[in-house]
Amino acid sequence: MKTVFRHTAIALGIALAAAGAHAQLLQKPALDAIAAEAVKTPATFAQFLQNAAKQDKSLAPAVQRYTQGALLQGDDLANVARLLGLYTRLTQEHQVLSSISQMVALPTVRDAKVPPHESPAIIDFGRMVEKMAQDFGLQYRNVDNRIFEVTLPGKGTEEFGILTHADVVPVVPAEWVVDGQQLDPFKVTRVGDKLYGRGTIDDKGSIATVLYAMKAVKQSQLPLQRGIRLMIETTEETGGDAMKYYRDKTKLPDYNIVLDSKYPAVVAEKGTGAIKASFADVKTDPQQPAITAMAGAASANAIAQTATATIEAGNAAALAAVAQKLQAAKDGFVASNQQFGKFSVDLVSSANKIDIKVTGSSAHGSRPEEGVNPVPRLALLLQSALMPAQGQPLVQQNQYSEAVRYINGVYGMDYFGKGLNVAYADDFMGPLTISPNLIKPGNGQLEVTANARMPRGKSPEQLKAEVEKGIANWSAATQVPVKIDYTQGNWMARDPKGAWLSTLLNIFGDTTGLDAKPVPTAGSTTAKLMPNAINFGPAMPGKKYTAHNALEYKEVPDLQADMQMFTEMLVRIGNLQQMQ
Repeated sequence: MKTVFRHTAIALGIALAAAGAHAQLLQKPALDAIAAEAVKTPATFAQFLQNAAKQDKSLAPAVQRYTQGALLQGDDLANVARLLGLYTRLTQEHQVLSSISQMVALPTVRDAKVPPHESPAIIDFGRMVEKMAQDFGLQYRNVDNRIFEVTLPGKGTEEFGILTHADVVPVVPAEWVVDGQQLDPFKVTRVGDKLYGRGTIDDKGSIATVLYAMKAVKQSQLPLQRGIRLMIETTEETGGDAMKYYRDKTKLPDYNIVLDSKYPAVVAEKGTGAIKASFADVKTDPQQPAITAMAGAASANAIAQTATATIEAGNAAALAAVAQKLQAAKDGFVASNQQFGKFSVDLVSSANKIDIKVTGSSAHGSRPEEGVNPVPRLALLLQSALMPAQGQPLVQQNQYSEAVRYINGVYGMDYFGKGLNVAYADDFMGPLTISPNLIKPGNGQLEVTANARMPRGKSPEQLKAEVEKGIANWSAATQVPVKIDYTQGNWMARDPKGAWLSTLLNIFGDTTGLDAKPVPTAGSTTAKLMPNAINFGPAMPGKKYTAHNALEYKEVPDLQADMQMFTEMLVRIGNLQQMQ
């Protein structure tokens, strides 16, 4: 591409003579002005650079050095990288959107019956990435369908890593409704500036965007002192087995940037845990009312949009009494509990059953405060209306009624662990959260799984012991037998210093105009499995994180910012003299 620019050297030389010695780093107002002018006059990158130098004469020295193939350093390199990012954003949006649509169409949800590396959707995803890499002139390696590698070599042997993931969490299709329109979760649907679809923000949008950023860097012929190794994981949502496999076969880069959380730069993550409570199936009299089904989120690491229960009975009079009791309790129950978040209750009665649906607001499992969890609200409604502390219950005792008592007694509508007396918080990382999300029958038992997110302040072993003790005490007091299987991952808190962190913060702050400082996340990513890993995007601060939500979406303006920042990041991190 450099040869295309050489004819502009004379024109730029005139501007160079009038320019100051050094350009300051371009910031959001200047970038917006250049973008506005570029939209009016579509340009090649050569014309784009020349026009930018005319608009801001201080850029002329850097642009001239670039067109002449001279060494770029400091702010000159940063400004050319920033302009390349802006140019990528302005010219590649359609292609990025098309690639995201193709990726979302592949349902890369883990199937318990098929190993992920044998999943047809995962295999097809790898083939798609391979074709993109070949088309972009990048190197591709498939590590046994666990990790898909795309590499842009640098001048030396050193590489820095970029980590994303191709797998996504399950969906409840009925919950994907926008303005009365039923959406296909595995088809990108644009409504205004929102791109709905499973994986648009977590994490297929990042994969498509960074691949086009790598393409832009290669085509720019900007030198890289260290290479770029993109690693696309295939099991991030279910424990990261693929990354563990990859680590045993491949040396990891010493420094890694993960595109799977939020901006500006994440340096601490809570540890994720799963508290699985099992209740043995109990046979009931089919003539008398009993809870025969319950459901919440599609996965344990998501706050559900809806939670449902079914009550069945052959005795019509007994079932009618249950329906009457629920109907009488419904409105007062909703009104008295709205202070904890708005939700609704719907009842549908038929000849032999009653269907109860509680609608809340979905959220990522690590951020229960951003949603309204319908699971504990459903449990509280059922117990308060049908299983009073005094008097005869209106439903038979079985695994579902025991699960209802467990959810209310151990968790309730609090998600800080207060019911178990385990609540604590870290000044930087925030509080412990525990949310009962997944209700799953099978194999002669009913499982209720709560998602735990633990900050610094306790070890996993300590928290596990405290939680198990609290549940055991509840079980003994209520005489409800329960089997607990609790796995708890550790928190991560790192203190990265030096050029790579300050560069990421500078890119974010100057591009968005927002405050740029290191932040924690309640999420848990594969960064924990990597040396020296920082998360950089893609969620913007101050906005609800829609990953794992019933209606996951990515906003187009945020995607545009990703395109710009990822491209600049690759060039600047790739040319740092030292990372620390």
